[in-house]
Amino acid sequence: MVENLVRNAIEHGDDEVTIAVGPLRDRAGFYVEDDGPGIPAEDRAAVFEQGHTTAEDGSGFGLSIVESIVEAHGWDIEVAESAAGGARFEILTSPHAQPFGPADPA
Repeated sequence: MVENLVRNAIEHGDDEVTIAVGPLRDRAGFYVEDDGPGIPAEDRAAVFEQGHTTAEDGSGFGLSIVESIVEAHGWDIEVAESAAGGARFEILTSPHAQPFGPADPA
């Protein structure tokens, strides 16, 4: 998932794009952001649609895969603008730990 976001930033940015990943301050989750050209507000809802691309040789699957993975975890994803004007993806995770095994019968 993060790999797809990083690849997307590189493919839509320039050779000097900077990518940052970190925790969200006010909600449970993390962000992946860049200082590339960003995503216009009116296009943000469409970026997760399968087949949506602005690149001539793009498949349009990268961000739809990201959304599928996020949803499979029971999380949410939002698109915003980074402080540098690039794209910012905020992945909102559950504030509760997910169990990795069967519940304790005690």
